[in-house]
Order: sequence, then structure tokens, then C-alpha cells
Amino acid sequence: MYTAADHAFMAQALRLAEKGLYTTTPNPRVGCVIVRDGKVVGEGWHEKAGSPHAEVNALKAAGELARGATAYVTLEPCSHFGRTPPCAEALVSAGVVNVVAAMRDPNPLVAGNGFALLELAGVRTRSGLMENEARELNIGFVSRMTRGRPWVRVKTASSLDGKTALSSGTSFWITGEAARRDVHRLRARSCAVLTGIGTVLADDPQMNVRDVATTRQPVRVVVDSQLRIGPAAKILTSGKVLLATASEDAQRIGKLADAGAEVLVLPGSAGQVDLAKLLAELGKRGINELMVEAGCTLNGALLAAGLVDELVMYVAPVLMGDKARGLFGLPEMTEMNQRQELNVVETTMIGQDMRIRARVKA
Repeated sequence: MYTAADHAFMAQALRLAEKGLYTTTPNPRVGCVIVRDGKVVGEGWHEKAGSPHAEVNALKAAGELARGATAYVTLEPCSHFGRTPPCAEALVSAGVVNVVAAMRDPNPLVAGNGFALLELAGVRTRSGLMENEARELNIGFVSRMTRGRPWVRVKTASSLDGKTALSSGTSFWITGEAARRDVHRLRARSCAVLTGIGTVLADDPQMNVRDVATTRQPVRVVVDSQLRIGPAAKILTSGKVLLATASEDAQRIGKLADAGAEVLVLPGSAGQVDLAKLLAELGKRGINELMVEAGCTLNGALLAAGLVDELVMYVAPVLMGDKARGLFGLPEMTEMNQRQELNVVETTMIGQDMRIRARVKA
């Protein structure tokens, strides 16, 4: 049975973990609080891959006061050597006697082994405190560890009547400045941003983070079945870019490689990119959260293939008419049971626009 104090200390650990929201890729976001005699004596969070983990930072802050203390940590302490030594061993060496974890680590290299190592050394362990909150914070990491692919979050910006651009393709700007800033926060927390060749040709976007202070930029991924992108496209001018294609045109691939892109040849049916293979490849590359900023064709293809986990929809208080472009290019539905059902998990106002966050029902 967890007490109110237990909840308070774990909530503090979760707030610490959130400080790594933009920086820990491909590692999970983790926070740790060391408590002795009811008082916090040390705290820490994992800041970036390769740097000390949350437990090590908290133990360093606690010093000798860690002996006989309880550690509240948002994820099961690791038990393996990666870029850093096992945190479970560090906790044992420091003399911590109790470890309360929000959730078990889904990484097969840990997955209960951290708890086992602690218990073998006589440390009492408990888990499950505020597990839902911890899982949400690391939803992409959990997805990659359990499904081998990132959590796919599709962002859209539309009018109240569900339109994303005029028939001419003009879309600047449907939503307001506050909503656009919010989109940059979503980009900043994402490991990669995915778009389609239609968006690149129409808008020539950069797809980078500009309105949020961050030490890293997400990988940009372009789905371009026939390699229509030009070497001078803005998206190729800075940072890591992956081009997913069905084309095997060696000359075009060579020119784009010279422009700084890495080309992934992933042919699927009907001359299109195999999107499931693309997500699996991104998973292998440590991509936890993938943000999709694309047009109705790619949005619809991902949704139809069952590859979308979440929608973040910014809806502006405007109407654009039935000739304007829609949100998702999906096949015609002839029966109501063919509808794609969603669970709305959040609605909030961002300036004058509404942000709707919804999960796709399995």
C-alpha cells in the first residue's frame, strides 16, 4: 500500500524525468529521488545518452546520506553495462535499502533483472506506483522495446470543417502563432519528423525545431517513392535526413547522397514505400517517437495500414469549404462499421485554436 508521501516523492521523480523530454533520445526519460527519514537528500535525472543515469546523479547529490535510504525512480534501475555501468549496482554500493519504481523496464536487457539484482543484495523493491504517468512519459521508448517501432504521432492543422489547404494548395496559415509554437514543442520531443514528397514539393519546409530551446534536432524523414526531391530542397540543407523510396535509380540516389541524404530503398506494393518496413528501420535506429507532418495521402496511407497511434489535431475557428483539401486520403467507406474509431484523451485551447489529442482504437 502506497502512502501519500510515496505518491509525492514519485511525482517529484516524474517532474525530474520530464526535464529530459527533449534530450535523452534514444534512452528513456528517468528521474530519481533519494529519501531518508522522510526528507529528500538527493535527486537527479538522466540528461542525455552517454551521461550518468538518474540514479547515479541522485546518489552523487545524496552522498553518505544515501545509506539506509529509499530511492524513488520512474523506471526499473538498469542491470546491464551500456555506455554507463548498471544503476542497480550503484544503488547497492551506496547502501540504499528500498527501491520504489514506477514501472518495470520494457528493455529485454533489463526487464526484471534490475529488480532481481537489487533483491539478491537484500534491497527491498516495489513497483507500479504512478505507472501510467511513467509510461506516458516514455511511450515511445515502450513502443520501440515492445513492438520494434516508434510511437507514431500524426499532427494535423485544419479548419473546423476538416480542411488543411485550399484547392490550390495554399495553407499558410490556418492556425495561429500559439498553435505553431506548440507544434515546435512536439517536434522537439520527437526523435524524428516524417513528411511526404508532396509536402516537400509544395512547401519546401525545413521541418526543424526553431521556437524551442533544444540541444538537438530531430532526424528528418521524407517518404519519396520515385525520388522526385531536388538536391537543393531546404530539408536537405542541415541535419540528418533519411529518404525512404521505392526507386532503385542509382544515379539519383548518388546525387541525393552527395547532397547529404541517406537513401533507404524500401519497395512495397504498387511502387510505393513499404511504410511498415520504414517504421521497423526507424526502430532499429533508436527512434522512440515519430511525429508525422504530412498531407492527406501519407496521413491516409499510415492510418489505413494501422501504423498510427495518436493524432494531435489543431483546429482553427474558420471554415474553408468543400473544395479545400481534407485531412486523410482514405478509401471510400460503404458501411458505418468501416469507420476508424478514436479515443479522445485531451482537448485544450491553444490561443484561439483547439488542440485535440486522440488515440487510435486497436
